[in-house]
Amino acid sequence: MRTALKIGFSFGLTSGVITTLGLMVGLHAGTHSMPAVLGGILTIAVADAMSDALGIHVAEESKNHGNTHDIWASTVATFAAKFVIAGTFAVPVLFLPLDLALVVSLLWGLSLLAVLSYALALAQRVPPWKVISEHVLIGLSVVAMTHYLGEWVRATFG
Repeated sequence: MRTALKIGFSFGLTSGVITTLGLMVGLHAGTHSMPAVLGGILTIAVADAMSDALGIHVAEESKNHGNTHDIWASTVATFAAKFVIAGTFAVPVLFLPLDLALVVSLLWGLSLLAVLSYALALAQRVPPWKVISEHVLIGLSVVAMTHYLGEWVRATFG
């Protein structure tokens, strides 16, 4: 896979998982509202995917050595990966009770992160357990922080 596409796909997948899970968990803790969680997911899928794609675009342009085709390939790959990955989290929310949907989403997101981390570790020839552990631990940290932040918002303003 070309480097530009790998950059966009890896960034979009990682951001899609971490951002969407964090938002879902925080909104759930703060509201316990399916429409709020679903609206958050859809907002992430569109607005944050565009924001991340533009961020990758500008970052690649700032290197002053990428060709225009590669820059746009990273941009489009970032948007597509983030949009699709974030969108997948809407499925359990639509079809399962919200508490169960959060558990399923957490398992889904961490599995995606683990698979990507495994592939990265193989490509870098490093022990997969180290890369997987690092990335999953960061993901779980975001989930924990956003859960408590959501609870604080509900207790303070709810």
